[in-house]
Amino acid sequence: MKLTRQQSKQRRHRRIRGKVFGSSERPRFSVFRSQQHIYAQIIDDTSHHTLVAASSLEPELKSKLSSGANCEASKEVGRLVATRSKEKGITKVVFDRGGNLYHGRVQVLADAAREAGLDF
Repeated sequence: MKLTRQQSKQRRHRRIRGKVFGSSERPRFSVFRSQQHIYAQIIDDTSHHTLVAASSLEPELKSKLSSGANCEASKEVGRLVATRSKEKGITKVVFDRGGNLYHGRVQVLADAAREAGLDF
């Protein structure tokens, strides 16, 4: 049986989540990529609490960006989530690519977050 793209993504995401767990010392840096936008969150899985979040939908980014679905938007979201996490004292995270391939917008977001000071 041939899997659809969505089924393949869900299967990859389940496999990743079986291995990646965010603690209070090293929370999970989760990425969600839609057709129109990109979202990033830093989550403490022990307390089930989102510590930091950023997306291409935010007014400060939306006015600067031509589209929320390109590498430029991903770079800005990565920088924003990294600066917000550093303000809260979070520097080390575990990366969760959300079933997406580590390529394109997801890779650009991760690289921008690393450049802005996150360690993963």
